[in-house]
Amino acid sequence: MQQSETPIRIAPVPEDNITDLLEQRVAATPDRVLFAVPQGSGWRDIDATEFRRQVVATARGFVAAGVAPGDHIGFMCKTSYEWTLVDFALHYAGAVMVPIYETSSSLQIHWILEDSEARGIITETAEHAERFHEISTELPAVELSWRLDEGALAQLQERGASVTDEEIERRRNLAVGGDIATLIYTSGSTGRPKGCVLTHSNFVDLSRNSAAALTDVVEQPGSSTLLFVTLAHVFARFISVLAVHAGVRVGHQADTSQLLPALGSFKPTFLLAVPRVFEKVYNSAEQKTEAEGKGNIFRAAAKVAVEHSEALDAGRVPFMLGLKFKLFDKLVYGKLRERLGGRVRYAVSGSAPLSHYLGHFYRSLGVKILEGYGLTETTAPVTVNLPDKFKIGTVGPALPGHTVRIAEDGEIEVKGLDVFREYWKNPEATRSVFTDDGFFRTGDLGSLDSDGYLSITGRKKEIIVTAGGKNVAPAVLEDPIRSNTIIGQVVVVGDQKPFIAALVTLDPEMLPAWLSNHGEDPKMTLEEASRHPKVLEEVQRAIDHGNSYVSRAESIRKFVILPTEFIEANGHLTPKMSIKRDNILRDFSGEIAKIYGDNPQTIAVSVQQ
Repeated sequence: MQQSETPIRIAPVPEDNITDLLEQRVAATPDRVLFAVPQGSGWRDIDATEFRRQVVATARGFVAAGVAPGDHIGFMCKTSYEWTLVDFALHYAGAVMVPIYETSSSLQIHWILEDSEARGIITETAEHAERFHEISTELPAVELSWRLDEGALAQLQERGASVTDEEIERRRNLAVGGDIATLIYTSGSTGRPKGCVLTHSNFVDLSRNSAAALTDVVEQPGSSTLLFVTLAHVFARFISVLAVHAGVRVGHQADTSQLLPALGSFKPTFLLAVPRVFEKVYNSAEQKTEAEGKGNIFRAAAKVAVEHSEALDAGRVPFMLGLKFKLFDKLVYGKLRERLGGRVRYAVSGSAPLSHYLGHFYRSLGVKILEGYGLTETTAPVTVNLPDKFKIGTVGPALPGHTVRIAEDGEIEVKGLDVFREYWKNPEATRSVFTDDGFFRTGDLGSLDSDGYLSITGRKKEIIVTAGGKNVAPAVLEDPIRSNTIIGQVVVVGDQKPFIAALVTLDPEMLPAWLSNHGEDPKMTLEEASRHPKVLEEVQRAIDHGNSYVSRAESIRKFVILPTEFIEANGHLTPKMSIKRDNILRDFSGEIAKIYGDNPQTIAVSVQQ
């Protein structure tokens, strides 16, 4: 059995909770800027002392409104400064936040509030509140509600004026490390969401040890990040707590259509993103240069960037390659760095694998993408590539305080300071995911190399077994195919079938530019595009690229382009943009049946719609 362990660097303090991270930050650097909020065309800074003042004032309001220690409070809000303000205020009031994705349906909200035994809910907008009110009569236990767009924070701060500092100090010290800090519901890609009980120690110990391991990223003078990943997900939630501990300046931009302008004005030093963001930045740059008649220059520059990064790994950059790199750095790479704000040196990426190609490409731009691995049940990261321990194509070594091992069947098992305590009110599910010796079964498949770097090979429950008995991990095929400019999503099918096939959707954002650059009508609908010969040819090219990573028995023989999108609203994507495979296989069972027909031929490779 493969196993890798990284010793803990910062010893746990069992009495500490999340509020202690802010108290210690204020004591150490009261004037350090922790947040910046949009103001005009720029940003207004908020230092540690001011943030704490607002947190305490809001906590007083929650106490005055009747929030009792241990109460569970639902929160539905886009990524914003107010999100983290409310998060810390609830901790100071002794309450427990239950985050709800702002895209959740009324039925999902009902389940989370009912199952979590929530006593209150905070919504941001009238539309959020309406979804709650649709089911509020069925939830009599939810007695308290607030709306941010109606001035709830100002009202709470005014109402709490009579609550004493002593009461807030008493409240914030009630929880110790082993107590529940938050109840986060899984995104539900494999059934009804389960509530993950994450403790204060999970966040506190992980923040302290991650900061020690990522000093070059989060503890350098002027370290800053712009958050656009939803804070309802554990990935961004952990980073927001880590930033308070490490003293990182944080801005927020929930509207990803405004991401590039926000990056340009905020100028972060590191980013938190999923691979799709890096793919879109690359693809949009490629299509932009194509429209300007400079596509060949961009592709040549990209090729040199990848070769340069690979040469760095090999230990020597040939002279001519170095000259080409310097030329393209001025012509191409510098412009791309400016699109990211001009100061980004690192990016932390998770949720799905990043292609080797893009990993090398961005590295030569001067942006190291530190891929990591984790789940809701592990408070986000278990492993991550570090600035000084960095291997493209892996998700890095174990963070301090973690042990990672590979079971006999290839499943990744972990033990460490960030592993959750239990599933809320679900002891059977909790028992099923822990081994007898206390390791958490992640459900993911992977391998460890001789240096202890982890690579992810797929999901255990998603392995496809063909009629011929061949085991196929869909992610190995899907990830490289999805990096193509015009492809939105791809879902590999073929369980108990004679060959592997795929359902493909087109990217409605990138498709118009691609069509225009190829002399076609950019206003073409998805249905028209799904039948267009040039689009079919491009998708086939992407399929061929994906097939190059696997054997013929594992390769995609047929595909169908669906004239629609996979989106969260139709139940085909989770809030973090992962596919809901079971839902897709069910809803498109007719299309899958047509692929195979009554007498499917394993030699068929034609493109069909």
